[in-house]
Amino acid sequence: MARTIQSLERAAAMLRLLAGGERRLGLSDVASALGLAKGTAHGILRTLQQEGFVEQDPASGRYQLGAELLRLGNSYLDVHELRARALLWADDLARSSGESVYLGVLHQQGVLIVHHVFRPDDSRQVLEVGAMQPLHSTALGKVLCAYDPVAHSQLLEAEREAFTARTVTALPDLEGVLDLTRARGWAADVEETWEGVASVAAPIHDRHRMPVGAVGITGAVERFCEGGDLRAQLIAAVRDCARAVSRDLGAGRF
Repeated sequence: MARTIQSLERAAAMLRLLAGGERRLGLSDVASALGLAKGTAHGILRTLQQEGFVEQDPASGRYQLGAELLRLGNSYLDVHELRARALLWADDLARSSGESVYLGVLHQQGVLIVHHVFRPDDSRQVLEVGAMQPLHSTALGKVLCAYDPVAHSQLLEAEREAFTARTVTALPDLEGVLDLTRARGWAADVEETWEGVASVAAPIHDRHRMPVGAVGITGAVERFCEGGDLRAQLIAAVRDCARAVSRDLGAGRF
């Protein structure tokens, strides 16, 4: 039988205690309930507090669950609701654009693909649900970094590899790209991640107008660009899809 890590077991027990008991508990309450020395309980509580899983009331010194747990819980629910709400609209986008459609969310300093609609032709394609894409070079990643402060902070920490000669890796230049993304409401990747491949993506917001993901299309550069510019109809189709999914999630009109 695999050995367990005692400190993690104790931390989990504390979170369950705080979730199931009174709204706030003092250090003595926590230590007594779990049979721990006060010093041990205090060390675990401080670690959980630093990670945002526990908060301490400055007036009483008592502890309660932190906002980070709520964010993690909501992100789990959001992914499933996001995918369910996006199914129909993603299919429509694939038909109207003639390109592959990807739905991505922030995960471990990258973009996790949670839904993929094949390009509507007879070409051989590989399902990429579960694949990871970089934040700094893909259209999906740029959108998440532009609208989600957590994604932006992870971009600063992540390795920014130059995949092609067009990849932007310098932080000041990337900040300029993100400013442009917020100003126009969409992001592009023209041969920044893969040679000969272009992408366009737009943000999806939930009922609280918080960014919960991004939707985009990917295909050959020659189909995406005309006269050196991205085709306006493709950009419009992606933005319309993102707005439709956002409305279904309760975001209202953007």
